[in-house]
Order: sequence, then structure tokens, then C-alpha cells
Amino acid sequence: MLPFRKILFPVDYSEPCQAVVPYVKDMRRHFSAELTLVHAYGPAAVFADQEIALTDPSLSSKVQINQDRRLCEFAQELFSGEHVELIAELGEAGSVIDDVAHREGADLIMLATRGHGPLRRFLLGSVTAKVLHDLSAAVWTGIGSALTGHTPSIPYMSIVCALDFSNEAEAVLRAATALACTYRAQLSILHVVETPVPSPEVDVGPIKKELIDAAHFNLRELKGKLDVEAPYTVLDTNVAEGVRQEVLRRNADLVITGRGHSQATFARLWSHLFPIVREAPCPVLSI
Repeated sequence: MLPFRKILFPVDYSEPCQAVVPYVKDMRRHFSAELTLVHAYGPAAVFADQEIALTDPSLSSKVQINQDRRLCEFAQELFSGEHVELIAELGEAGSVIDDVAHREGADLIMLATRGHGPLRRFLLGSVTAKVLHDLSAAVWTGIGSALTGHTPSIPYMSIVCALDFSNEAEAVLRAATALACTYRAQLSILHVVETPVPSPEVDVGPIKKELIDAAHFNLRELKGKLDVEAPYTVLDTNVAEGVRQEVLRRNADLVITGRGHSQATFARLWSHLFPIVREAPCPVLSI
């Protein structure tokens, strides 16, 4: 996966989008990667002026020119002096990002998530959800602004690698270790165990202990296999809440995690990835 060579940055000109620009510039510089800005515009832009739409058959090309110009102005203002490729296309944003990512061979997508504060805990923008679900490239998501009590920084100084024990765990930890090394950042590992809820009918204590002991064992084995010296934590709580707690405890600037089953057919409602992205108080890089 690393190093990243081609970064795709979807642009919608919103405040969250502009707020993540420093992160995009940092990642681009860090890996000397190519950068493409992509803007998707819908039919509303074409038919914004109904009179012209009805009388001017060349409206589509004029709208395309205007969209190209606006994207160019955005790049000149926020990426001044940097060489970036610009693509503005008519279509639904998620589909345009998907098409351009495959066409350009992008290996990292960086985009802003929507929502702030309590609202962000319940919503994940449809474009972000589609990108996370459909694309195989690594996806960086973040609000790009400080949350109460936590201010992520760049370059990254503290990285939390949130692992499960699926087949991808080894690849995720390798990537997290490599990225932390290139940034000279402190790496810590987290595994969250969602143990059974206590019940008067069933003594879940032995089950909880067995699950937690197994998690410690598996993490030690994985660290030894990959020769990783990073400290690790095992938490017994909800996965997204556990990640949030660990980010705050470690004052982390970035979470790295896997896609898990988020790309499976019925996984949109069941994946842990979407809640992690919604609730993490820092950017999340999913691979």
C-alpha cells in the first residue's frame, strides 16, 4: 500500500472540504505523490438558469467551462504554486469519484466527512459511505477541524492502529507501522472486545475473561510475528467508543484501521467502520 503515489481529493468547496486541505498537502508532500482534485456537479448546475437552458443549446459546454474555471480558482487559492491535476465532471459525486479513482489509478482518496459535534455521531454523508463501501483504494476521512478537548495535528505525532483479528489484521498493522515510521510518530495498537452483556440468567464473567485473554494473546503473537514494538491496549466496550477513548487517551492525530466486512454485500448497516469514522475525534485512514 505504501508509499502513496496518487492522491485523489474530492472537492465540493464546503467549509469541511477546505478544512482538510492542510492534511492533503501534508500527505502529498510527505510521499511526493501526484494530486488530483475532482469536483462532481449535478444537473442543477446545468439548469440553474431555466431561460438559458431552454434557449441556449450550448449550455452544457458553458457550464462545464464555468465548473472548470471554479475548480481552477480553488486550486490557485489553496494549492498555489503546486502542480495538481483538475477534473470537473457532471454526475453523482460518489460515482464520479469512483470512476476517476479507477481511471487515474489513485491509491489514496482524501475527503471530508460531514457534521460536527453530536450530529456527527449519527450521520455519515452518502458520498463518504459510498466511497468507503465501494472503493478498494485507501480512504482518509476527517472533519479537518478541532473537536472539543482534542486537536489533531500534522505532521502526525501519535497514531492509533485499531485492529480486529480478521485476515486483514496483519496488512493493517504493517501499513500502520510503516506510516508511523515515515512520520516518526508514536504508534499504539488497540483491539476492542465487545463482550456479552451481563445477565441474571447467565454468568458471562468467564466468557469475558476468555475473550479478553485471547485478545491479549493474539496481539502479542501478531506483534511478535511482525517484530512490532508498539504498546497495545485491549478495551471491553463498543468498538467506536473504544476507538474514541483511545484517541483521546493517546492524544492521537490519526486512526488507521481496516475495511473489514464493510465491503461485503450486506455490511452497510453492520460494519464497525462507519461508526468509527463518525465518532473518531481525529482523521481515520481505512485500508
